[in-house]
Amino acid sequence: MANVDHKVAALVDRSLPDESHSGDENDLFDELEKDDSALDAFREQRMQQLHEELARAKYMRNQDYGKYLEVTDEKQLMDITTSIKYCVVHFFHADFRRCGIMNTHLETLAPKHFDTRFVRINVENAPFLVTKLKIKILPCVVAFTDGISVDRIVGFDGLGYNEDTFTTTDLEQRLLKAGVLQRAKTMDVQPHNMKQGGPRRQAEDNDEEEWD
Repeated sequence: MANVDHKVAALVDRSLPDESHSGDENDLFDELEKDDSALDAFREQRMQQLHEELARAKYMRNQDYGKYLEVTDEKQLMDITTSIKYCVVHFFHADFRRCGIMNTHLETLAPKHFDTRFVRINVENAPFLVTKLKIKILPCVVAFTDGISVDRIVGFDGLGYNEDTFTTTDLEQRLLKAGVLQRAKTMDVQPHNMKQGGPRRQAEDNDEEEWD
C-alpha cells in the first residue's frame, strides 16, 4: 500500500467507523480544501488521494474487510489466510470468558483497519489447525502475513499493564508490531477490567484455560 498523506489518513480513519461515510465525502473534501497551508498542487494531490482512499475503503468493505466475522469451517479459514496479505484469527471457545473479552476488542479494531481481515473460529470446528498450530491456551490470536504466522497472543500474555488488564490500543500496538496493521487508529487509555473487584480479584479468578 502506498504511503498516505497524514491529513488524508486522518480524514479517512475518522470516517471509517460509520459504514455510511460515503454520504459525507463532500464534507471531507471541503475540510481538506480548507488547508491553506498547502500549495495548490499539493492540495490537489491530497484531494486525489482522499478520493482514492475512500474508494478503496468501500471496495475492501465489500470484500469483508472492516468486519469481524466468524468462520465455521477450517478449510475456509485456511483459504482466507493463504489468499490475502494480512489476517488476524481468534481461536476461541464460546464458554471461555476471556475469549469474550478478546472478541470485544477485535470487534472494535476490525472496522478501523480495512486492510486486514479479522476472523474468529471456534476451536471445536478447527481440530486440524488446533493440532497443527499447537493451540493449548485460549484465547489464542494468531497474526498471519501471506499465510505465514508472524505473531501469536496466548491468553492476554504481553498485553497491557498486567496479565488481567489491557486496552484495545494495547492489542492494536501488538498487532502493529507484528506488521499486520498499517497504522495506529485507536485512542483509548483506560484499562479494560475483566470483572469488578480489581486486578487482585481478577488474578485470583483467572480463567485462561487449556484446550487440549
